Amino acid sequence: MTPHQKLQAESLKHLRDRIYERYRSVGGAAYLTDDRRSRAPYVNHLIRQHFPTNREATILDLGCGSGTFVHFLREAGYRCVSGVDCSREQVATASETGIEGIREADLKDALRTLDDEVLDVVIAFDVIEHMTKPELLEFADEVYRVLKREGRWILHAPNAEALFGSRVRYADWTHEQAFTKESLEQLFRTVGFNQIHCYEDEPVIHGLKSFLRWLTWKVVRSVLRTCWLAETGNTGRECIFSQNLLAVAKKNSPCLKLSAS
Repeated sequence: MTPHQKLQAESLKHLRDRIYERYRSVGGAAYLTDDRRSRAPYVNHLIRQHFPTNREATILDLGCGSGTFVHFLREAGYRCVSGVDCSREQVATASETGIEGIREADLKDALRTLDDEVLDVVIAFDVIEHMTKPELLEFADEVYRVLKREGRWILHAPNAEALFGSRVRYADWTHEQAFTKESLEQLFRTVGFNQIHCYEDEPVIHGLKSFLRWLTWKVVRSVLRTCWLAETGNTGRECIFSQNLLAVAKKNSPCLKLSAS
């Protein structure tokens, strides 16, 4: 590492340490209220759709915040769930609300302490956008390493393809990047994942109000697909237009990593 690169790395660490120390109170990721009651329908829907049915699955939530996913996974019967967050304030909030098994640590450091192929699921919700590209590639390699065969990485991130995608990208001063379905697939395949699915972050129906939101979203999506068709000649059926996207990458069989040539 050159002196200039070392200085840049130290400056970035200082910035992050200063903000993450009081992440909630200074308004970090203001679009994440982390209100468990309001997030319950969405989180429980994800658990039903994308998590293994085996309640003994070993699950690690990286960047777990105040423990929302850990809380609902345990409510759903999962017994081997833990979380890590680099914000002391977030971890303290989890402890104050009675959520155990959450500790403060650097996320990459937490992964490095684990043996190979020991986890069934790794969660990274609203995490990877905080990393630079070199940091993210190193992080993704570690996630791949610690996952068992058939293990899955479930993540949520800002969608650069969305009409209002830049709002999420720049809603938090510590965000470094946003993604598209294609760029996430490129990342996943580079580190070795060979079964990848990306999903739109559409409203989850759990009552009349949410049904109306869902219905309105379907209309808006049709309009956006029409715009896409006019510009590209493609129907846009596979496009993801929500401000955030969900991705699930599965490590199912050995495959060669793509090498830079």
